[in-house]
Amino acid sequence: MAFAWKAAGLTYNRYLAVAARVVRRSLKEDKRLQAERRGEMDLRFAKWENGKQGENKSLGEANASAMADAAGQEAK
Repeated sequence: MAFAWKAAGLTYNRYLAVAARVVRRSLKEDKRLQAERRGEMDLRFAKWENGKQGENKSLGEANASAMADAAGQEAK
Protein backbone atom coordinates (compact mmCIF):
# COMPACT_ATOMS: atom_id res chain seq x y z
CA MET A 1 0.00 0.00 0.00
CA ALA A 2 1.43 3.37 -1.01
CA PHE A 3 1.42 6.43 1.18
CA ALA A 4 -1.35 8.93 0.37
CA TRP A 5 1.13 11.72 -0.40
CA LYS A 6 3.02 9.46 -2.78
CA ALA A 7 -0.18 8.32 -4.49
CA ALA A 8 -1.12 12.00 -4.94
CA GLY A 9 2.18 12.62 -6.75
CA LEU A 10 3.77 14.72 -4.00
CA THR A 11 7.28 14.49 -2.64
CA TYR A 12 7.58 14.02 1.10
CA ASN A 13 9.01 17.53 1.53
CA ARG A 14 6.10 19.07 -0.37
CA TYR A 15 3.65 17.00 1.69
CA LEU A 16 5.24 18.35 4.88
CA ALA A 17 5.08 21.92 3.57
CA VAL A 18 1.36 21.57 2.81
CA ALA A 19 0.65 20.01 6.20
CA ALA A 20 2.58 22.75 8.02
CA ARG A 21 0.72 25.46 6.11
CA VAL A 22 -2.64 23.89 7.02
CA VAL A 23 -1.70 23.77 10.69
CA ARG A 24 -0.49 27.39 10.65
CA ARG A 25 -3.71 28.58 9.02
CA SER A 26 -5.82 26.81 11.65
CA LEU A 27 -4.26 28.73 14.55
CA LYS A 28 -5.74 31.79 16.23
CA GLU A 29 -4.57 35.15 14.84
CA ASP A 30 -1.74 35.95 17.31
CA LYS A 31 -0.27 32.44 17.28
CA ARG A 32 -0.74 32.17 13.50
CA LEU A 33 1.37 35.27 12.84
CA GLN A 34 4.19 33.95 15.02
CA ALA A 35 4.06 30.53 13.33
CA GLU A 36 4.03 32.04 9.83
CA ARG A 37 7.17 34.03 10.62
CA ARG A 38 8.90 30.86 11.77
CA GLY A 39 7.77 29.08 8.61
CA GLU A 40 9.49 31.49 6.23
CA MET A 41 12.26 29.86 4.23
CA ASP A 42 15.54 31.36 3.15
CA LEU A 43 17.04 28.30 1.50
CA ARG A 44 18.53 28.22 -1.98
CA PHE A 45 19.30 25.36 -4.33
CA ALA A 46 20.87 24.84 -7.73
CA LYS A 47 20.38 22.07 -10.25
CA TRP A 48 23.58 20.47 -11.52
CA GLU A 49 23.82 19.17 -15.10
CA ASN A 50 26.89 17.72 -16.79
CA GLY A 51 29.09 18.73 -13.86
CA LYS A 52 28.05 22.39 -13.98
CA GLN A 53 26.00 24.25 -11.43
CA GLY A 54 22.83 25.92 -12.70
CA GLU A 55 21.18 29.09 -11.46
CA ASN A 56 20.62 29.48 -7.70
CA LYS A 57 16.92 29.60 -6.87
CA SER A 58 14.97 30.28 -3.71
CA LEU A 59 13.47 27.07 -2.34
CA GLY A 60 10.40 28.89 -0.99
CA GLU A 61 9.62 30.54 -4.34
CA ALA A 62 10.25 27.32 -6.28
CA ASN A 63 8.00 25.38 -3.89
CA ALA A 64 5.21 27.97 -4.15
CA SER A 65 5.49 27.95 -7.94
CA ALA A 66 5.37 24.15 -8.10
CA MET A 67 2.35 24.04 -5.79
CA ALA A 68 0.53 26.63 -7.93
CA ASP A 69 1.30 24.57 -11.05
CA ALA A 70 0.02 21.41 -9.34
CA ALA A 71 -3.17 23.20 -8.24
CA GLY A 72 -3.69 24.42 -11.81
CA GLN A 73 -3.32 20.90 -13.14
CA GLU A 74 -5.82 19.58 -10.57
CA ALA A 75 -8.40 22.11 -11.73
CA LYS A 76 -8.24 20.78 -15.29
